[in-house]
Amino acid sequence: MCRLFGMHAGDHPVKATFWLLTAPDSLAEQSRREADGFGIGVYDREGRPSVVKAPIAAYEDKAFAAEARDVESLTFIAHVRYASTGGDVKANTHPFEQDNRLLAHNGVVEDLDLLDARLQQLGVMDLVKGDTDSERVFALITAEIRSNGGDVGAALASALGWIAENCRLFALNIILTDAANVWAVRYPDTHPLYVLELSGEDRKSGMKTHRISMRSEQLEAERRPAVLLGTEKIDDNPNWRMMDSGEILHIAPSLEVRRSHPLPSTPRHRLTLADLSDQAASSQSPQTAGSTP
Repeated sequence: MCRLFGMHAGDHPVKATFWLLTAPDSLAEQSRREADGFGIGVYDREGRPSVVKAPIAAYEDKAFAAEARDVESLTFIAHVRYASTGGDVKANTHPFEQDNRLLAHNGVVEDLDLLDARLQQLGVMDLVKGDTDSERVFALITAEIRSNGGDVGAALASALGWIAENCRLFALNIILTDAANVWAVRYPDTHPLYVLELSGEDRKSGMKTHRISMRSEQLEAERRPAVLLGTEKIDDNPNWRMMDSGEILHIAPSLEVRRSHPLPSTPRHRLTLADLSDQAASSQSPQTAGSTP
C-alpha cells in the first residue's frame, strides 16, 4: 500500500528532516515491501513548489538523503509508491505538480479511457505527463479548480464525485497542498488516513513509521502547533483521528481544520481487492503497510 504523509506548520516555515523507507528489520520483510519510488514536496518562502523524487527506494539514493535532510516549508507532502498503474519511472512518481499545487494519492481508479475522454473534453489532457491514474485524477481536480475560480474544496467534491459515478474505483485517498493550505480526502473506507492536530504544548515532534519518518526541532523547541496527516499513526499520541469515509478536510493557514462530507456514501462501481489485477492487488494489499509503532 502506498504511504502518504502531510503536514501544515502554520504561518511560520519550519525545517523538517525526513527519512523515507527506513530499512526493514529483515530481508524477508524487505522482499515483501520493496517500494517503487518516493517523493517529498515543499514550498520555498516565495511560494514556489520544490519536489525531490525518484522511482527507486529512498534508502538506495544518497542524493535524496542529502536533499531531504533539512527541507523548510509551511506545508509538506511525502509519498512512498507501490505501483498499481504505470511503470517505475520518474514521471509516474508522486507527488505530482500542477498549477503550483502538489498531490499524492493512494488507491486505484480504473476505466482510464473514460477519464481520459473527460480530460480531453475539459482541455487538460496536456497536464498528464505519465501513465498513472493518480496524475489523471489530479488533472480532473485542476480542471475543476480552473473553472470554479479557485475553490479547491469544491473542485475535489466535483472531480471525485464524477469519478465515483463513472469509473470503477478501489480507493481515492489524497493529500493536496499549495503554499499555504493542505487538503485531504479519504474515500471510501478502503484504506486508513489519519489526522492529528498537534498542540504547541506537545513536545513530541519526532514521528516514525516503517516507511516515513519526520522530525522538526523547531516545532519541538518553539512549541509550535501543527496538523499532521498519514496513512499510519506515526507516533503514540492518543489524539490521532481516522478520517471518515468520504470526508474532505481542509487545513487553513491558521491551522483551522474544516471538514465536509459531499461525496456519495459508496462509489457506484466499487472494486474489491479480488477485482484488481495481480500488480494492482499487490500494491494495495494491507500486508505492504507494515505495522504502526
